[in-house]
Amino acid sequence: MRIAQIAPLHEPVPPPLYGGTERIVSSLTEELVARGHEVTLFASGESRTSAKLAAGRERSLRLDPAPLKSEIAAHLSMLDEVRRRAGEFDVLHFHLSHFQHFPFFEHIREKTVTTPHGRLDYVDLPGAYRRWPGFPMISISMRQRKPLPEANWVGNVYHGLPLDHYRMPEARERGEKPYLAFLGRLSRDKRPDRAIEIARRSGMQLRIAAKIGAGDRAYFHDEIEPLIDGERVVYLGEVGEEAKAEFLHRAAALLFPIDWPEPFGLVVIEAMAFGTPVIAWREGAMPEIVDEGVTGFVVDSIDAAVERVGLLGDLDRAKIRRTLETRFSVPRMVDDYEAIYEARTAVPDTHPTLRAVAGDAA
Repeated sequence: MRIAQIAPLHEPVPPPLYGGTERIVSSLTEELVARGHEVTLFASGESRTSAKLAAGRERSLRLDPAPLKSEIAAHLSMLDEVRRRAGEFDVLHFHLSHFQHFPFFEHIREKTVTTPHGRLDYVDLPGAYRRWPGFPMISISMRQRKPLPEANWVGNVYHGLPLDHYRMPEARERGEKPYLAFLGRLSRDKRPDRAIEIARRSGMQLRIAAKIGAGDRAYFHDEIEPLIDGERVVYLGEVGEEAKAEFLHRAAALLFPIDWPEPFGLVVIEAMAFGTPVIAWREGAMPEIVDEGVTGFVVDSIDAAVERVGLLGDLDRAKIRRTLETRFSVPRMVDDYEAIYEARTAVPDTHPTLRAVAGDAA
């Protein structure tokens, strides 16, 4: 198949640091190429891929040092290029969360699929979808669909990790002092304050490896930074792939005490890849992703989380890894997407205007 993958322009594909969506787009793209598909990746210019790269912007938005940038203009320019080239592809796979591509592709919506990687409970999204109904949508958890039940959901595909990249070391070093881990983004909805309280009451050190976004700086400085003492609570900053692997593998558990409807939670399965159990709040997709008593625990309170810290030794880290391999691998993820693509290409072309669009690009 001839497949276009359209990624957000916020981070490179794959991202060097933070960036869950772009990491998944990279894994999907590389596996599709390995399976013999003809893939074009629309992404930022510094992206690395074995597919054909169509640069929507020279630098990713977050890593571009320019003081004034327009996220809207950058994405509109990329989408216009995708529109002009639409006739080159059998499937257009959009990884954009706020439907900004809908007006561009209403006339050929049958050959598109959209995986929104973010939350869907924004008040404006149902109204926008009703203006451009019928676009085929793919959720990343069943819980993600809840705010938009009327959408044309054509599949649910859980994220997957490349197993050869996430290798579980043979053994952890003996005698190392155990610690709890917090990974991702230091924002109010991720609740690092809960993680700090859980660690304090458990008598364990908490190590935080997380990004501080521009909109999160005031929250961090006012509420979290005063709690970081460098001994019981240690802040490591934003970590790259190699450091993240070491960080997760050596942790007694990953704490994921979120306070928002998380649509998936990539860091949760990244921890599982290293045999590290997860203690997560009962929010969003967590009951779907965490196998209770096998890969971790899903809790409703700090008291329950502290109690589960005492049960971490009962979990089999090798079994956690095996569960990850079965449920959350790249091959399984791409199998699921391939089946959806094949179903979409079987849909009759009811929009002859596609030929006119393709002719515009010639």
